[in-house]
Amino acid sequence: MPRRFASQVHVTVSRLLRSRFIEQPPAWFDAVMQYPPIPTPARAPPKRSLFDAKERTSQQKKSAAKHGTWHRPEAQDITYLEDRVRRQFFKDHPFEAFRARTLVESGVELEENQGVSGKNWTRLEQRTQNPSPEDAVRFAINLHEKHDQPLAIAYKAAATQFRALRSEHQIASAFAAQEAESYGAEFGPRELEVGFAQERESIKSFLPTVQAAARHSNKLPWAAVWSMPGVQPPPEQWTRGEEYMQKVENGVRPVYSPDLPGGSSFEAFASVEGGANVSAQAVVEPAVQRA
Repeated sequence: MPRRFASQVHVTVSRLLRSRFIEQPPAWFDAVMQYPPIPTPARAPPKRSLFDAKERTSQQKKSAAKHGTWHRPEAQDITYLEDRVRRQFFKDHPFEAFRARTLVESGVELEENQGVSGKNWTRLEQRTQNPSPEDAVRFAINLHEKHDQPLAIAYKAAATQFRALRSEHQIASAFAAQEAESYGAEFGPRELEVGFAQERESIKSFLPTVQAAARHSNKLPWAAVWSMPGVQPPPEQWTRGEEYMQKVENGVRPVYSPDLPGGSSFEAFASVEGGANVSAQAVVEPAVQRA
């Protein structure tokens, strides 16, 4: 039985109609004949010339001469020198990948045709005072191709000049901002301040739910429960330590153990002269009682 292909069914049906093996064409026959499917590709690809084939090694040449075989031509890998330099640059400067950048073409001329290039481009600052990573990559390639410098030395020079220009630009921008603020300029909120504002808005949207739960249960869902008998609970409002310092100035000694007599976290001294005796007695008595 001959082998059938889905893309050749209409050809088989056409042949059967011509031989009158079938009288009426199928319902799909006219539509398929108007828009036939893609033909089946050839089994063997056409032979390729050697202009894009990889160079054979000496072992492969010896094997082909000995056995009379012909190796299958393979296309060379498409690589660009810029990709190697760019990969190394972002390994050394990973945070440059997080800088915001526009991808819209603003000018008619291509970026490669703007500014100095070729033999005249000897320093990175000739293009711009605030270089981008692509400027550094192109400068390294220009030093390597136009000035015949080794790629390692060209990359080192480009990276060094890139860091120096970026540092100068950052320091100049900081001093310019300080000078503008001294003259009364007002800048918009920074990213950190915008983040805090968004956090406050999020907390405000959550407060109605918390307040409704507090009104329903007469306490906040996360309210702490004081469970230390004999120890005075902390104040409900923050006193900024004024109450504590006032007791210290009055000679009140803090006691941090709930087992001490008095049921309070503070014991008053009888007087300044007898303060040492009272304090010693307050410490010794519980030890005697425990013994």
